Amino acid sequence: MAYNILIVDDSKTMRSVLMKTLSMSDLKLGEVYVAENGRDALDKLKEHWVDLVMTDLNMPEMTGLELIEKMAADGMLKSTPVIVISTDGSAERIDYLKQKGVRDFIRKPFTPEGIAEAVTKVLGVTDEGPRS
Repeated sequence: MAYNILIVDDSKTMRSVLMKTLSMSDLKLGEVYVAENGRDALDKLKEHWVDLVMTDLNMPEMTGLELIEKMAADGMLKSTPVIVISTDGSAERIDYLKQKGVRDFIRKPFTPEGIAEAVTKVLGVTDEGPRS
């Protein structure tokens, strides 16, 4: 099974780094979509099936937090797994994000191994494939 992933970050460099990191992982990728902010991400989520959203928090127009809250309130999107990748990660913030359904939090700067491990864990991928 190939996974479709949406990367949401206002930094073009960060989006490129995450795309490269995912492409170097052992994960079977389908499409990797990118969005510059939460509003753009919601548009992409309406257009495409996505298995995982990876988002920054601090972005213009619509923050990652606003995106997560809108996804949590949407019947079709609330079950889509979200990983937050951000420098903004107090314990209170992480607790709140997890209450909203965020599956993992990765602090910037990150390692490629950390990204691959988080994505694999959140998607439930094993060496044999996805877990049932």
